[in-house]
Amino acid sequence: MSLSKAPRLTVLGAGPGDPELLTLKGARVLGEADVILYDALANNDLLAHARPDAVTVFVGKRRGLRSHSQDEINALIVDYARQYGHVVRLKGGDPFVFGRGREEMLYAEEHGLLTDYIPGISSAVAAAGSVGIPVTHRGASEGFRVITATTATGELSGSVSEAASTRTTTVILMGLGELKRITALYCQHGQANTPAAIIQNGTLPNARLVTGTVAELPARAAAAGIGAPAIIVIGEVVRLATSPAEVTDLLPGLSFPAFAAAYAEVA
Repeated sequence: MSLSKAPRLTVLGAGPGDPELLTLKGARVLGEADVILYDALANNDLLAHARPDAVTVFVGKRRGLRSHSQDEINALIVDYARQYGHVVRLKGGDPFVFGRGREEMLYAEEHGLLTDYIPGISSAVAAAGSVGIPVTHRGASEGFRVITATTATGELSGSVSEAASTRTTTVILMGLGELKRITALYCQHGQANTPAAIIQNGTLPNARLVTGTVAELPARAAAAGIGAPAIIVIGEVVRLATSPAEVTDLLPGLSFPAFAAAYAEVA
């Protein structure tokens, strides 16, 4: 190998979708990269930060699309780093929030690469916030949890059952395909009437929002044709949702002033 610099990997968070939500440090590192391996959830506009001679490789993984396996991606990271130098692994949201970012770093380190991590804005907070839903709000939610819908074997995660037994705001990533099972579990725990929302393409111009009760959500999502990428938010904070251009069926009669008044005594 004739490289004058050590092979290295930077795992970089691309943010929730809006390309302007990339961090300044992230933009600088994209401009320094010799190779960029990017995911389906990383906005392609971010590649404008790359050098003209940088190698850019799509390794996206999304349901319904042919994808590279994780083992293949790990091998590509090492191979490209040894051949070119600095590999930037561009991943949607934050790479350490169900993004396998640390997993890729550990593999690279085991094969002698230097590694670095640059956080990204997570869709778990930003996508909800982009339509007016805060994950915490005085008098409505004193905390939140972020979970994935399924385990590595495809089973419904035990975290869903735990979340359904609490009143804490829950954000579910990669859960749209399990929406019926998730809402059924919440209904079993007495939360059929808890406000819930799905945000598709959060922070982007084509963002869509569907809200309703937990029990209503699957039918409303199907009627609206909601698809991935999307997050699910369950909790009283959903009542604070505002309406983007493509909103469908906000909770009837639940305006912000009414919500604020209802919680005034406990805030």
